Amino acid sequence: MTSFTINGKPVSVDVEDDTPLLWVIRDDIGLTGTKFGCGIGMCGACTVHVGGRATRACVTPVAAVEGAQVTTIEGLDPNGAHPLQEAWRALQVPQCGYCQSGQIMQAAAMLKDFPAPSDQDIDAVMGGNLCRCMTYLRIRAAIKQAAAAMAGGQS
Repeated sequence: MTSFTINGKPVSVDVEDDTPLLWVIRDDIGLTGTKFGCGIGMCGACTVHVGGRATRACVTPVAAVEGAQVTTIEGLDPNGAHPLQEAWRALQVPQCGYCQSGQIMQAAAMLKDFPAPSDQDIDAVMGGNLCRCMTYLRIRAAIKQAAAAMAGGQS
């Protein structure tokens, strides 16, 4: 049995210790916003926060999150009103949308470390999150808009 908190709610799951966190989130807990992409931690579609840090859920064994705080896209803001989510909508970032929950979760963690990120900061941190639709310029613009909103400035 592994116990942790997900999106502010305590959970316990009875799965093998090496079960990927991604499958626990999707199959056992029933939150489907976190996506399966590559299964080897290289594309970023499965990005969640563990203890506030961006983490690839497809390669993280559930035993590694025992007692931890896990946040998925559903928990970033219950009403979808996080500044990143609002900027994503305002700038129409998604094309197919498949990678976007991982992109947003990676960006949210980045903004904690770089509250006013430069293009270089964004490219360095977001480079591991792949988008087949190539919406990288809109992703960068949305991150900057969200950073400005979080700082209390205009977008």
